[in-house]
Amino acid sequence: MANTASAKKAVRKIARRTAVNRSRRSKMRTFIRKVEEAIESGDADIARAALAQAEPIMMRAAQKGVVHRNTASRRISRLTQRVKSLSA
Repeated sequence: MANTASAKKAVRKIARRTAVNRSRRSKMRTFIRKVEEAIESGDADIARAALAQAEPIMMRAAQKGVVHRNTASRRISRLTQRVKSLSA
């Protein structure tokens, strides 16, 4: 348990940041799931629209440090490939 005032403040700050990061990660995962569900349904138009919504959210999460930027780029790339394979 934190004893000093600065340590107690740090605990409060960490709790706030954790809540924000958890919210961002959850939102990102939700949008990824929407893209994957659209891919599974086989509708290329819906999948493209879902990907267009998910991509900025994923990159914003990377900018904010929720996930590594290479991880976000890799996931976007793989989802894009899957969406493109629907229309082919």
